[in-house]
Amino acid sequence: MSELFLIWHGDPKTAVELAEPMHALRDDLILVRSDRTLSRLYHAVKHQLPRDTALCVAPLASAPKFKGMTAGALTWVRRGA
Repeated sequence: MSELFLIWHGDPKTAVELAEPMHALRDDLILVRSDRTLSRLYHAVKHQLPRDTALCVAPLASAPKFKGMTAGALTWVRRGA
């Protein structure tokens, strides 16, 4: 069963690419649904970023509340993509 994760990284110029369903909330803030462990997802993202770039990956127990993010973000979360 996939889990919802929130990813923030400190290099908004770098686009993170993952095979899992994901939606960018902003250039540096991403929601992703993944079957990977926290550690595997963290390392998959880390290896795409320039060295020493700040990174935070956190599992979410439920969908977050937010506003002012990219178009379609709330729809993506609600439909459980």
